[in-house]
Amino acid sequence: MKRISTPRRTASLSSQLVDSLRSHIEAGGWPVGTRIPPEQALIEELGVGRSTLREALGALVHLGLLEARVGDGTYVRASSELQSVMVRRASSAQRDNVLELRTVLEEYASGAAALRRSEDQLHQLHELLDDADAACAGADPSAARSVDALFHRAVVRASGNDLLVEVYDYLGTALTASLGGLPWDAARAEEHAGLHRRLVDAIEAGDESGARGAAAAIVRLTGDHQAETSPAGEER
Repeated sequence: MKRISTPRRTASLSSQLVDSLRSHIEAGGWPVGTRIPPEQALIEELGVGRSTLREALGALVHLGLLEARVGDGTYVRASSELQSVMVRRASSAQRDNVLELRTVLEEYASGAAALRRSEDQLHQLHELLDDADAACAGADPSAARSVDALFHRAVVRASGNDLLVEVYDYLGTALTASLGGLPWDAARAEEHAGLHRRLVDAIEAGDESGARGAAAAIVRLTGDHQAETSPAGEER
């Protein structure tokens, strides 16, 4: 039976730009949670027209990789379509279920990091703690959330479990996103920072139990904060 020949197609410029921007996001060029450059800067950098750029960005918003915030620019919501699906799934789950799953991932990863971390990884964790303090001092909630996400990913990577790292890159980001985004008061912010320092101290000391305990306490604090600041009766 004669096979039907497929038509030859040339991808449009906007389609090529979608592929290019998607690869840039997947490679970490624009980390999850960060705001992408302004429209005019991208037009000049990429050498494309305004309509082509807007069409490509619109496609990435539709795919769930980007999120357009009115009056605030466009942010990276996920590094891939799979992560985008997980973000949506986590956002529709009950809060307790999200907290339990995040605890499982981060508690185990923190204990493993205490046993397996390298000196370079420990140094990175200390640097991220300093970055977090600077972001909080600058009263920049967006920067603080971005640093916090980088910190938890760094802890997971220090676990030395490549498969866990891959799972967390998709699922952990979704869980963090579903629990984050609310302002912290000064007292809770200090408690949050103190638990992160306790976690790094335990990882540095090779204290597996202490690291697991600190990680679990961070998730509990986040959950308590979410419950207290969410509208009454809201179940998420």
